[in-house]
Amino acid sequence: LDDAGLAAAIVGAQAIIIRSATTVSAELLSAGTDLKIVGRAGIGLDNVDVDAATERNVLVANAPFSNAITAAEHTMAMLLAQARNIAHAHAALVEGRWERSKWNGVELAEKTLGIVGLGQIGRRTAKIARHALDLNVIAYDPHIEAEDFAARDAESVDFETLFKTSDYISVHCPLTKETRGMIGAEAFAM
Repeated sequence: LDDAGLAAAIVGAQAIIIRSATTVSAELLSAGTDLKIVGRAGIGLDNVDVDAATERNVLVANAPFSNAITAAEHTMAMLLAQARNIAHAHAALVEGRWERSKWNGVELAEKTLGIVGLGQIGRRTAKIARHALDLNVIAYDPHIEAEDFAARDAESVDFETLFKTSDYISVHCPLTKETRGMIGAEAFAM
């Protein structure tokens, strides 16, 4: 549904369950006059106007662990696809070219994966990377105590070190006021 269709559909509803593609704005909340709760299937709440919901006494809840395994597995699939040039090789093959040596790729074993955000998804990603693919895993997360990193299959490093020493970087932190713009040209230049 587009915004107007969704606004019409929630009239009389007490709950709405969303994923990342749906935005619950102040305008949408005002259309849902009977809303009691907004449920987000996933971890982030950046697509929900939490302040507007609070003003309307609408509870906002999420299910942060619901997709952790799926997201970590998808991360590893993307990492493997990038390291092995799967998209390029597939495109060449579809065009009738067998370019095996051109798109050979690299092994991931003993490379360094830097993870920004070591919550549920980052932690699962680190575990798969270290134990299944023999990657060295370093991580930056200012909300995790330094002594807890080893239990999360990662070595604690600062943000700059992560960007300067990683072969690959995976970001697993929610979009918040603090994280918006955290990774940009300056970080990639490192």
